[in-house]
Amino acid sequence: MKEPIYLDHAATTPMHEEVIDAVSTCMRETFGNPSSIHQYGRQSRRLLDEARRTLANSIHAKEKDVYFTSGGTEADNLAVIGTALANRDKGNHIITSKVEHHAVLHAAEYLETIGFDVTYLPVDENGIVDVSTVASHLRDDTILVSVMMVNNEVGAIQPIREIGQLLNEHQAYFHTDAVQAYGLLPIDVTDLMVDLLTVSAHKINGPKGVGFLYSQPAVSVQPHLFGGSQERLKRPGTEALPLIKGMEKAVSLFKNDLAKEYEAYRTLFLDQLNTLGVKYSINGNLENASPAIVNLSFDGMNVESLLMNFDLEGIAASSGSACTAGSIESSHVLSAMYEQNDERLNSAIRFSFGLANNEGQIKEAAKRIANVISRLQ
Repeated sequence: MKEPIYLDHAATTPMHEEVIDAVSTCMRETFGNPSSIHQYGRQSRRLLDEARRTLANSIHAKEKDVYFTSGGTEADNLAVIGTALANRDKGNHIITSKVEHHAVLHAAEYLETIGFDVTYLPVDENGIVDVSTVASHLRDDTILVSVMMVNNEVGAIQPIREIGQLLNEHQAYFHTDAVQAYGLLPIDVTDLMVDLLTVSAHKINGPKGVGFLYSQPAVSVQPHLFGGSQERLKRPGTEALPLIKGMEKAVSLFKNDLAKEYEAYRTLFLDQLNTLGVKYSINGNLENASPAIVNLSFDGMNVESLLMNFDLEGIAASSGSACTAGSIESSHVLSAMYEQNDERLNSAIRFSFGLANNEGQIKEAAKRIANVISRLQ
């Protein structure tokens, strides 16, 4: 059997061994409820506070402005729905983009069902939102703008700082989903001028089931869970300390040159495909994209057939967001970038690189992919 090669890190990442150790150690040694006042609770509280401090520092925020959640989806929902509901007295207009993760898009669609007016911004052929388009859709009753930092399907990096500057004098709060950016791009919430930011641990070689929402103090957010005073009433429920400690460990393992390492994998991958004569087109612009993601269309091919044959060759890749796995519909991201009947939508595959890879695997993956393309043609 051929060695399996994992090229789907944008969907999820393997947990780092040191992260697994951190989670296991916490499970074995620290079981107290952080809200309890006895020594077991105080020990847990100390570890929780340490983790919050580490995560806050990673985005140059104050620790009291970081709220733990069960992951990116909950954090996005809390940011979008919670902020909208809490600020309805100021207006009912929300702006987002057509290429957001479904955790934002479906939250926005829900808000429409209860009377909010949502504008879904278009993007260009590279998947980028134009700042002037944001400006042209701003209204006096706009209360929230949500634009992701890095697109999860094509890796497009959005002009977050510029949008933040645009909104600086407006009442609207600014949220960005930073799930695909965290750990690869520098994030300073003050410099970016964002009011809300969401992160998930399982994209950075941490555990599934944990993430956080950054919310600056001036933002009113209505919780959607009730039952306790944890997380300063924004997210009640006993904190999942082992998972939180795992996320903290994952963050402590960040490397300054990680983006360059993954970009080298991407470059090697494309060079190998070129050498092997594989014909493809790149969806998006690599000069303004996550170094860990490349989305390719193979002319005349079919997505389902490609993925099935790649899997038979031991190659794990994706047709887009893992949250729409199994869907036969075209990618909403590529549909926003291109015309609905564009051939590129039928054969688009996302390859994403990370901790599970090395140069030898990248070369072997390109070779197997070339064999598949040749066989299908």
